[in-house]
Amino acid sequence: QVPLVESGGGLVQAGGSLRLSCAASGRTFRNYAMAWFRQAPGKEREFVAVISSSGGSTIYTDSVKGRFTISRDNGENTVSLQMNSLNAEDTAVYYCAAGPLVSRSAHGMNFWGKGTLVTVSS
Repeated sequence: QVPLVESGGGLVQAGGSLRLSCAASGRTFRNYAMAWFRQAPGKEREFVAVISSSGGSTIYTDSVKGRFTISRDNGENTVSLQMNSLNAEDTAVYYCAAGPLVSRSAHGMNFWGKGTLVTVSS
């Protein structure tokens, strides 16, 4: 088990920034790829970004490239998502997830946090 707890969500104006964090428990954090997914009201959960276990590889969905940055600190058991130039389409509940391999698919993730709400006002 890898318990995950997200934080950092909130209300921000369009064009603003937020930094989401995900804290993990356990010694095995460094063995997992970590990802962020999001689910907007009335929509399916979608992939946002993923980072490899070492932090050396990252993948982003096209809509956030150049605006969002995923990073991790294996010493602190945390993964972060820096979100800049936010717009209303970024409004969603953001979920942190852990899986054995780098994957864009939610099915590739074994553990999930409960999510943190990001609301972007236009």
